[in-house]
Amino acid sequence: MIKKILVSACLLLSVFTAAQEGTYSPYSFYGIGDQRFKGTAEFRSMGGVSIFADSIHVNLQNPASFSALKLTTFTAGGSFSTAQLHTETQQERAQRTTLDYFAVALPAGKAGFSFGLMPYTSVGYRVTNSSPLVEDRPSVGTFTGTGGVNRVFLGMGYEIFKNFRAGIDVSYHFGSVDTQSTQTVSGISLSTREENNSEIRGFNTNLGLMYEKMFGKYKGFAGLTYSPQASLKTDNFRKLQTIQQVVAGDILYDEQLIEVPDGELILPSKVAFGVGVGVPLKWEVGAEITMQGSRNQSNRFADIRNVAFEDAIKYSIGGFYIPNYNSYANYLSRMTYRLGGRHEKTGLVLAGRSIYDTGITAGVGLPITGTFSNVNIGLEYGKRGTVFNGLIEENYFNVSIGLSFNDRWFLKRKYD
Repeated sequence: MIKKILVSACLLLSVFTAAQEGTYSPYSFYGIGDQRFKGTAEFRSMGGVSIFADSIHVNLQNPASFSALKLTTFTAGGSFSTAQLHTETQQERAQRTTLDYFAVALPAGKAGFSFGLMPYTSVGYRVTNSSPLVEDRPSVGTFTGTGGVNRVFLGMGYEIFKNFRAGIDVSYHFGSVDTQSTQTVSGISLSTREENNSEIRGFNTNLGLMYEKMFGKYKGFAGLTYSPQASLKTDNFRKLQTIQQVVAGDILYDEQLIEVPDGELILPSKVAFGVGVGVPLKWEVGAEITMQGSRNQSNRFADIRNVAFEDAIKYSIGGFYIPNYNSYANYLSRMTYRLGGRHEKTGLVLAGRSIYDTGITAGVGLPITGTFSNVNIGLEYGKRGTVFNGLIEENYFNVSIGLSFNDRWFLKRKYD
C-alpha cells in the first residue's frame, strides 16, 4: 500500500503544480478567489460539518480528529460542477472538473499525524459587459481571471485524556493569480488591455478541540476549531498593452510596465463550533456554526470599486445513517447514507447587497468488500448571489467523489 500511496501522491502533486481553473464564478474576481476546500467528500455530503471524529475517515477540518484514527489512511477526492449563471437579461452555462484534495494520516497510539495538499482558493471567470461611452461611442469590456492559492499542511492530534482531543495544523499557502481587462471602443481598431499578476505566499495555523461522552447507548459530542488572522504576501505586477483583436489571435502594438506596490492580503480569523448526538456505528447528526472576520479582508489591488467585505457566518447541519455496518449478506445495509444542508453569508458585499450561498447535500459511502476502505460519493445543489442590482445568480450542482484507502502499517512480522 505504501508504494501505491507514494505513486498516487506524485501524480496528484503534478496535477496541483499545473494551474487548475477550479471555478467558473465571477465572484472569484474579489479577494483571492473562491474558497475551494469545503471538507472531504464524506463530510461535504453532510453539509460540511466538521464535528465528527472517525477511526477510518480523515476529518481535515479539525486536526483534533487525527488522534481518533485507528488505521493509516490515504484519501483523495475530486468533483464535477455545473452551473447556470443568470443576470436579469442573460444566462450562461459553465462547468468544471477539479481535483479537490489529497492527504495521508498516520495513527500513533494516542496521537495522530496528517499531511496533504489541496486548493485553498481558485480564480476562473470570463465576463463581457457594456462599458460607459468613450467619446460618445459605445465600448465593451472583457474581464478574465485564472489561477488560485494552494495549501500544503502538516497536522497533529492528541488524546489528552479519554475522549478529549486537541490538535493543530500548520499550512503554507502559495499560488499565482492572473487577471486581464480589455476595453474595445466601437469604430476603433485598437483595444486597450491591462494585465495583472500576483504571486502569493504565507503561513496559517488551525487549532481544534473535540469531546465525546456516552449517555447510555447514545453518544454526545462537540467540536471547536479556531484559525487566527494571518497575512499573505503578494508580489504584484501590472502592464498596459495596445492590441488589435483578430481571429488568429491578438496583435501586440505597444506594452508598458506599470509599477504597483507589493502588498499583503488578510486571511480572516475563523471560529467554528458544533454539537451533535448519535448511536455509535449506527447514526449521528450534528449542527455547526462558523464565524469569520471577513470585514478585514481586502482585494489584491485597492483600486477595485463597488465592493466591500463584512463578517461572514455559516450554519451547517448534517449526519449519517448505517442500517447494519456488520451485515455480511446485505451490501446495501453496510452502506453509509449521508444528508445535510448549509446557509452562508459569504462576507462579500457588492452594489450594497450581501452575497449569500445556500445548498443541500446528500451522499453515500460504498465499502470495499474485504477491506476497511471505501468510496464516497456526494451530491450538492445550491444557489449563490442574486440577479438584482446588476449582479449574477449562480444555480449550481456538484458531484464529488472521494477515495479512502485504509490499512495497518508498521506491523511486526511473526514469521519470516
